[in-house]
Parts: sequence; structure tokens; C-alpha cells
Amino acid sequence: MLARLSAWFFDHRLAAIGVWLVSIVAVFGAAAAVGPAWDGTFDVPASESRDGLVIMDQYFAEQGASAQSGGIIWVADAGAADPSVRNALDGLFEEINAGFPKASGVPQNPGATVISPFENPQLLEASIAPAGENAGNLGFAQVNLAADIDEAESAVIGKAIETYIEENGAAFDGIRVELGGEVLGEFDPPESELIGLGFAVIVLILAFGSVMAMGLPIAVAVGGVGVGLGLSLLLSNVVSIPDFGPTIGAMIGLGVGIDYALFIVTRYREGTARGLDPRAATIAAMDTAGRAVIFAGTTVVISLLGMLLMGLKFISGLGIAASVTVLITMIASITLLPALLGLAQERVEVTRYRGLISAALIAVALFTFGLGFATIAAAAAIAGAAVLLVGFALKPLKQEVPRREPKPLSETFWYRWSHLIQARPWPAAIGGTALLLFLAFPVTQLQLGFSDEGNYPEATTTRQAYDLMAEAFGPGSNGPLILASTIQGPTDIAVLQSLVPVLEGTDGVAAVIGPFPNDQESPVAFLLQVIPTTSPQDEATGELVARLRNSVIPSAIGGSGLDVNVTGSTAANIDFTDYLSGRVFIFFAAVLSASFILLMVVFRSLLVPLKAVVMNMLSIAAAYGAVVAVFQWGWGGSLLGIEAAPIEPFVPMMLFAIVFGLSMDYEVFLLSRIKEEYDRTGDAANSVANGLAATARVISAAAAIMVVVFGSFMFEDLRLIKLFGFGLALAVLLDATLVRMLLVPATMELLGDRNWWIPKWLDRILPRINIEGTPDPVPAPSDRLDQTDVSGGEREPLGV
Repeated sequence: MLARLSAWFFDHRLAAIGVWLVSIVAVFGAAAAVGPAWDGTFDVPASESRDGLVIMDQYFAEQGASAQSGGIIWVADAGAADPSVRNALDGLFEEINAGFPKASGVPQNPGATVISPFENPQLLEASIAPAGENAGNLGFAQVNLAADIDEAESAVIGKAIETYIEENGAAFDGIRVELGGEVLGEFDPPESELIGLGFAVIVLILAFGSVMAMGLPIAVAVGGVGVGLGLSLLLSNVVSIPDFGPTIGAMIGLGVGIDYALFIVTRYREGTARGLDPRAATIAAMDTAGRAVIFAGTTVVISLLGMLLMGLKFISGLGIAASVTVLITMIASITLLPALLGLAQERVEVTRYRGLISAALIAVALFTFGLGFATIAAAAAIAGAAVLLVGFALKPLKQEVPRREPKPLSETFWYRWSHLIQARPWPAAIGGTALLLFLAFPVTQLQLGFSDEGNYPEATTTRQAYDLMAEAFGPGSNGPLILASTIQGPTDIAVLQSLVPVLEGTDGVAAVIGPFPNDQESPVAFLLQVIPTTSPQDEATGELVARLRNSVIPSAIGGSGLDVNVTGSTAANIDFTDYLSGRVFIFFAAVLSASFILLMVVFRSLLVPLKAVVMNMLSIAAAYGAVVAVFQWGWGGSLLGIEAAPIEPFVPMMLFAIVFGLSMDYEVFLLSRIKEEYDRTGDAANSVANGLAATARVISAAAAIMVVVFGSFMFEDLRLIKLFGFGLALAVLLDATLVRMLLVPATMELLGDRNWWIPKWLDRILPRINIEGTPDPVPAPSDRLDQTDVSGGEREPLGV
């Protein structure tokens, strides 16, 4: 089936490429017309915090469960409550509450509400810094955004606030204003993936020795990722996808897209080296490596979609965004790539100096643009285009770059390496396992939780606001706890009032504000604000929440029947973390079981899939350990521009889904080649060496590209993106080196023929999936006009 499909795309290459171009234009056109609706809000699972948010939503609508909160923090030379300061801020607050009627680019009726402290003397007193450098001069006001305001719109509102202040500079003379909270922060689209692309250009040229062979994987990856990101943008209007979801999708899509095309193009070149014509080599490559691509891509998609098992829209959105991009990239590898091979044909092997120099300059342009040097990037891109054009006239640039003669497998470094490891399998297996376990040790100290705005870059207004609040009111002011309760009568009010001194005397509490009634005349609900002494991300804050819920509040209210719920964003984040921590192992078990069954079906073995699962878990655990050491403990944090903080509760799940899926790629590509050799020769030892020698170079190149594509995201400002980039890059590096090149040959040697053992009764009932390909006859080409050899018949291939 795949052979016939690839033959069709090869024969109808112009039509296939045209369909892809139309698809790209259509998807991006639709995305531009519809626009994104990113949603990073969390589903709060059934918990005390959700019960409290329901009370807030019902009786304190402007602060309810559906609201997203930010803040306006000001420091005034004349004093935070000076009449001139109040006049300036009242104008800003009225503009926000009116929906910015005079501002352009702000969504109509944005649903932003400012809770002005100037309207409530008790609130005003609590909103002015009592001590510190800015005592009496710093104040703050809470800004709430409705639930239907997505992250793109909230960022626009934040920008509109800044614009208003700039346009009314005279009124704000002597007043410094910063915007607090993630919702009002500006989100800059990442550009660091260009660094990975630039490096991919270099690695692919070194691996292939051909500019055309380099260009094919990059074209497939960019095309697939482009369509995938456009679809993710459209899907954000249907399902909840956070704003960094497409970034994660692009990170994975570029890596797997280049990898998948790299494996197929490598098989194509092996076919042409054996004397196959381009059409037959394409079909043979798709019928072998193409099958492995489909299997590996499906495994990645299944791993990512497994996140839907969590039942939370935020987590599901991340899984959907990443899986859609991987799926489209996989489809591009088996549809667009055969068409591009049909267009290139023999020219895949031809490289001219003009193309080589141009490609190097383009790589420099991508590198420098990704690092923010736009002028240098533009100069390099112009120089690259000029060299390519001039190269058609200058004879030295038209000359072909000499080709490297491939070595026989038995003379390659990797063949000798495999036999070296196979000659001493126990030291290799024990040493590799010990190193991975050593790297994994820090994971035993893993602290899950949400990092706060104190981890934003110091130059951002979000971080500036966080630091001002922490200095004036203490670190806990950036994540106050809310106590919400309904009452039945005056007795309950008295109980709430008696709770205040108890809370004030509790260890870990800096201040208590309130209680505030929902209605001064006839109250039925009250809120109290508890300011911890520690920041929202501090483990001590979580311990305080548990203490308040389990002992302090129940003891203080006794048998009054009053139900006081500890809620607010900080408490909700803690409950969200607890919920995911309890369900993540269900997800791990589901993905591991599915992967084991799939590998067992494909390789007709019990021990091969078992080893694959165990070794993949070792490499993932080692990556987790390094993430804890760097991002939680802060080792080397100054080099990455980060500070120590908890690991977001969804990160282990995302890293597991992505890394496990990607590690299966290398597992499938390596083992399918070993199995192919074993089926052909029956020699367990040499089949490992031959399989490793045939795939190690391309796996190394693919891994190097992925490591840099992922690692380039550490140049981003957001800590979460840095964390994903670091974790994924290290996991791939460990998997492609310690696991694939050390543990696999060692364990395969130790088990010998038992690698491929499976009980006969199990072999009979399992379905058969063939990813090694079959010697099916090559379908004959048809007579369509667009199937002619675009290289022009018998003339010499042009090359690049």
C-alpha cells in the first residue's frame, strides 16, 4: 500500500507539491481571518479551592472563579494617595472599565474591571505600602479580566494600559506604573527555532555531503510544522490551548520532521547507490524507512494524546497542539517528500560550490536572526542569494563538490564500535545504567508546583511589579490566600471576626485583611485575605495552606457549622498540582503499556519491547534528574538566566509523552534495521553490528539536530520554555548516545537469539504489522505529462 502511494506521489509530483502549497496558503489564510483564542486558564479540579471560587463567582462576581487577575502597581513621589495621583489613576481606571473606547487594537467590551482602592477606605489602607523603601508611596489596584478574554486579548489590554500612560505623560509625571500578573504581560513569539534550523543546515550538509539532500528534510519539516501551527491556531477557537502550546508543537515538529525526512532520504540514497533508479529508490525508501516513520510518528501522537486521560482542558490542549503538529509533519514525510524526491531525482547527489557557500550563508543568517542580530542576518541572506545567482556565471562556483566515497559497513567506525561493546557487554551495560541512575538521582527530590512571576526576566514590567510588591508587602503579597464563606446569620459573622486574630497569630501568616461582606446592608458571604510570609512558589506556602485547612481553621470555628474555604489562585494552583500528582502515574502506565504492546506486535518479541521500555524510562528519569538540579535547585541557573523554582506539575507529563515518543523513533529505526539483518542472515551478533553501522550515523545526525533545535529554546525569555528546551535536548542526547550506542548493543549481545523469542501461542494471536518492508514489485509509472524527468532527459543533472 505504501509503495503504491509513494509511487503515485513520485509520479504526480507537481500536483502533490501544488496541493501542499495550496493547503499552506489556505490554512494560514483561515488562521489570519479567524485569529487565535489562546486560553491558559486552568481547570480547577474538585477541591476546597473550587468550592471557594464558586462562592466568589456567585457573590463577588468581579473576583469570581471565572476572573483572571492582574494588578496595577504605582510608586508616586507625592504619595500613593495624593489627590494628583488619584486623579491620574482614576482616569486610567475609568478608561479600563469603559473598555478603552478611544484605543485602537483593543477588543470591544474586553471585560476588564479595576477594583479601585480609592473607593474603600479599608481597602485603601491595605493597598498602600506600610514599610520599606516605598512606604506611603506605593499602592496597588487589582485588575480582573472576564473568563472569555484569551491570552492574546489580555496582552493587548496590558499594552493599551501602557499606551494610555504614555499618551497622558503629563498627568503621570512623577508616577511610576508597572503591570503585575501574567495575564497583562506581553507574549513575544519565539524566534530561537531559527537557531536550530541554522544548525540543522550545517549538520545535514556534513551528514549528506549534499545541499539538495539537506534541503529536502528542512522543506518537509517547515511545511509540516507550518500547517500544524496554523491548524493549532484554528483549533484554539474550539478547544482550550495555552499560548505556549504552538511553541511546544513547533519545537517537537521541527525535530521529528527533520528526523523523519532524514531517515527516508538516507534510505533513498542507499537505494540509488545500489543502482536503483530514483523512482524505484523512492519506493524502496518509503516501503522501509517510510513504514518506520509511520509507526514512530503514530507512537508519538498516541503518547501526546494520552494526556487527554487527565481530563483537564489545559493539559488536553497542550497534548492536542503538539500531536496535531507531529501528525501533519508525519503526513508531510510520506506525501510531500516522495514528490520532492521526484522533482530532485539524481540532483540529490549533486552539489556545486555555489550551493554549498549559499547554504552556509543562509545558516549564518538563521543563526544571527534567531539571536536577535537582524542586520547581520539580512546581510548574510543577501550574500547567500548573490553567491547563488553569480554562481551560474562564474566557472569556479559552477564546479561540483567532490563526492565522498562511502565505506563498506565493516570498515566504519560504528561497526567497530558495536563489536567493541559486544565483546565486553557486561561493563558497558552496568556502566551505562549506573551513569543514567546517577543522573536520575535528583528526581527523588522533585517538587511540583507553579513558578511565580518572580521568575520573569528582570527587565519586564511583570517582574518589576512582582519585586515592588514583594519589597513593600512581603513575598506573599504576590499570591494572597482567599478565605471564602457563606453565613446564616450574625452568629457566623462573629465567628469569622474571631477567626482573624487566630489567623494573624499563625506561623507563616504576614497579615490578614478583612473580612469583606458581599453586601454592606444584608451580607450573605464574606471574604478574608491572608498574606503569607512566603512567595506563591515557596514550598512553605503549600504547607501553610494544608495547616490552615487541616487544623487552624477547623479548631478556630469549632462546631459553628460555618464552612470556610481556603481558595484563590495560589491555593487553586496547589490543588491543581495535587490532582495531577495523583493521576500522572495512570498516564505513565497507559503510555508504557501501549508502547510495549505496539513494539511486541511489530518485532514479534517479548524481551525487545521490555528492554526498550526500561531503557527509555532510564533516559527519561536521567533527564528529569538534570531538570530538577538546574531548574529546581538552581545549579547553573545564572548561565541560563533563571532562578530556582518548583517544576510545573504538567511538565513531567509533557516531557514523558514527548521524550518517550521520540525515543521510540530511534528505537524503531535501529531495531527495525537489526531485525531486517537478523531475518536475512540469522546471525544475532553481526546483525546488531550491521544494524548499528547502517543507522548510527544518521541517528547521530538526527539527534544532533534535535538537541540543537530543542536546546535553542533555552534562548527564550520564559522559564517554562527554557525548561522544556533543556529537558528535551538532554533526553534526546542521552537516548541517542548512552542508550542507542551503548546499552542497546550490550543488551542485544547478552541476550543473543533470545532477543527475538516469543511464545508460539502469542505469536499466532497477535496481528502482524510489517515495518521492514516487502519485496513488492515497483508499480509502473503512468503516462501523465507531469511525470516527465524534470532534469531534462539525458543531460547532466544541474545540482545546486
